[in-house]
Amino acid sequence: MIPTRSLASQAGFLKRSAEEFGRLTRYALNAEGMQTPTKAYTLFDFEDKSSVEGCKTMADRVVGGYSTASLDYEPGLPSANIPPHARFHGKISTKLPNNFRVDRTGYAAFRNQDRGYWLFGRLYWDLEAYSYLALRIKSDGRRYTVNIQTDSIVDTDIHQHRLYTRHHRVRGTPKPPSRNSTSSDSPEHTKEMYPRGLPEALGDAPPESTIISSSSSATTSGAPGWETVLLPLNSFVRTNFGYVVEPQTSIMRNRVKSVGIGLTDRIDGPFDLRIHKIWATNGMDELDAADDKRICGDDALPVDEGVRTGWAASKMHKKNTDDQQKSQTKKKGLEGLRSEWDD
Repeated sequence: MIPTRSLASQAGFLKRSAEEFGRLTRYALNAEGMQTPTKAYTLFDFEDKSSVEGCKTMADRVVGGYSTASLDYEPGLPSANIPPHARFHGKISTKLPNNFRVDRTGYAAFRNQDRGYWLFGRLYWDLEAYSYLALRIKSDGRRYTVNIQTDSIVDTDIHQHRLYTRHHRVRGTPKPPSRNSTSSDSPEHTKEMYPRGLPEALGDAPPESTIISSSSSATTSGAPGWETVLLPLNSFVRTNFGYVVEPQTSIMRNRVKSVGIGLTDRIDGPFDLRIHKIWATNGMDELDAADDKRICGDDALPVDEGVRTGWAASKMHKKNTDDQQKSQTKKKGLEGLRSEWDD
């Protein structure tokens, strides 16, 4: 009898190892470890149906709630420049189950499944060399949150950032707390969740200091359309079960386990978010900008000038030149060693 499951598992292990070796080889050949990368690092490309199948959804139904969440693959429509993408949709319900232990419902989310192992252990995303998380999405205007989980000491820690878009708006009016419907917008609950005040990155209005590009508008601009949003990785807020925790720590960018999107605005009703691609970047390169123009039209982001002019390579070349000149004038012996230490 052939152990089919073992063979399948081994095939997946070998495939992941080969893909990671290939990525690291390209990284080394392009000398990206010696300069700021100008090429994007794709995490999810939802034009590939397997990327959708590699994700899992979550909702309050696991505790008896009534919210639903689905992540489906949607074929593209080339004639309308609509790319294949993932559709995150469902319905939020703040109705409480008949269980006195449950006092909060009304949430839904998705994220990638465990990435598994490769030849050198557990597989993580290494985003150490990147400044932004980019998402090309089509939003319905609800208050979505981007979630990043790393291999941190506290497994349940999640770094979060509001997914601000041109069509971002606050919909609905908070309801007074009741047995069958509760609100997270009450002053008491807000103070409990954010004892030091609501962090800018989780507020309703996108702070200009953390959001770049024209996606910084906090109001809707008409019918929703495709757009690309860049979120600075150093602006994500450390949370635990939705509560901001202290001390705040930076994301362990070299050991990212999962990336996903959640909806916790606790507004009853349907939701619908389309996601084309999620990637790490230091700015829009020409390839991504071309895709952006094709999909987003007038709302597309321009090529980042730093990427266009190759500022990273220029800076690295200047550093190498300076180091070479310095090495030619170095003193020998202990005096040279002392001067090298002082440098």
